[in-house]
Amino acid sequence: MKPSLKVGIRYTHVFKVPQSKTVPALYPEAQEFVAMPDVFATGFLVGFLEWACIKAINPHLDWPQEQTVGTHINVSHQAATPIGLEVTANVELVAVEGRKLVFKVEANDGIEMISIGTHERFIINREKFDAKLTSKKVKLST
Repeated sequence: MKPSLKVGIRYTHVFKVPQSKTVPALYPEAQEFVAMPDVFATGFLVGFLEWACIKAINPHLDWPQEQTVGTHINVSHQAATPIGLEVTANVELVAVEGRKLVFKVEANDGIEMISIGTHERFIINREKFDAKLTSKKVKLST
């Protein structure tokens, strides 16, 4: 972690919603999803908010040795967004508790607010993280 990783970091991220980020595209093998409207999927909204948080803090980490993983998300998805609209995420780092980072997040689609909430990320050492995954895979195969 660099000394610049401090509460108050803000970032704005913009993304135009394509067909590939709609509800039917979320799990194309699930007929229940395929039958749903072509609107920005909650699952992809969560990923978009995570992406904005990552972009906000990566300059303040020793990237790529240090990375972050999402550990908690608590957001609303209060309005549907059709294909072609631009979604804007505004994120702010509101707490740094050791390696735990807490963000205030929100998103709008240019017409209305579509999401508000919080997101937590945890700083990892990529090499150690990968070693734990390898160990888990070994346990699975035995």
